[in-house]
Amino acid sequence: MNLAARFARLRRGVNLSHWFSQAANYSKAHLETHTTAQDIALIKSMGFDHVRFPIEPAPLLSETRDPSSLNSTYLQYVDNALDMILAAGLSVVVDVHPSDEFKLRMNRDERNIEAFGKFWHAFASHLSRRDPEFVFLEVINEPMVEDGYRWLGIQAKLIATIRAAAPKHTIVAGGHRWSGLAELLFLQPYSDPNVIYNFHFYEPFAFTHQGATWAGPHLPFYKNVPYPSSPLAVKPVLDTVLDEPARYNLLRYGEDNWNAQRIERELDAAASWAAKHRVYITCNEFGVFRRFAKTEDRIAWLHDMRLAFEKFGIGWTMWDYAGGFAVINKTNGQAQKEPELLKALGLMANTTN
Repeated sequence: MNLAARFARLRRGVNLSHWFSQAANYSKAHLETHTTAQDIALIKSMGFDHVRFPIEPAPLLSETRDPSSLNSTYLQYVDNALDMILAAGLSVVVDVHPSDEFKLRMNRDERNIEAFGKFWHAFASHLSRRDPEFVFLEVINEPMVEDGYRWLGIQAKLIATIRAAAPKHTIVAGGHRWSGLAELLFLQPYSDPNVIYNFHFYEPFAFTHQGATWAGPHLPFYKNVPYPSSPLAVKPVLDTVLDEPARYNLLRYGEDNWNAQRIERELDAAASWAAKHRVYITCNEFGVFRRFAKTEDRIAWLHDMRLAFEKFGIGWTMWDYAGGFAVINKTNGQAQKEPELLKALGLMANTTN
């Protein structure tokens, strides 16, 4: 097994959100139409080398409630999707991506953690038939475990469980809570040599999540927040924010002077951690919520992120393909590329619409 060669297949990717995870329903119609072979072909043509495939585990559990027994009908939909992705020549990170409720139930009770391990053993056993050079197994998305030491132990057990069922596949592991940079730096690598470590990066939140209603009390007040930031740049927006805590948060964003150099300093910490422990790292979530961000500023942030990733040899997977942070414009099922955004990501292949 050549881990360097496998890691090289995770250089630049995109998340397939709201398909097998985060959906209102997982009906046959949804699963067969949300993301199609045409979408996968478009992703490949844009120059991406892999996708992250988030999967909500709840529909995979059988009606017997035995966590080691998987729903065969739903599993077939997962297999069909994997066949489609791999046939296009893309590598795939199979990301177990539970709802917050699922994770909170799991974290409250050791028996639920044990059940999750049994689920993973069954799922990894099924996935072990796939080519380990192109299929990667991610333990869990953002575990929401507040205690970092507790998560170290939980993840160690899950890695051992996955490894027992899929001895050749590379496992993707991350830190506690929301798997941010600070959580990666807290993490101690495991003894298993066939593991790649990942973190998520959405800093600065005042810019990347402006207008979002799910990620903190200040963000719904923000629109047209600029990037790069400076006190002068944020002043016009600051004058439109009446909520005092939100104003203070935005004031700090301006004073923090977020720019390419600041991003580079942040990601240098991740690269230094990887070098110290002699491991490979990826950032498999980063992006900007499109609705209220200026297009040129969003493109500038993505450009600066991509250059820093490349400088430090960090693999990346943008959030997301066609959701709120989308890499493409999709209306009435028709996807259109954004050439300037693709250039910012260093993806020059076939950038015409």
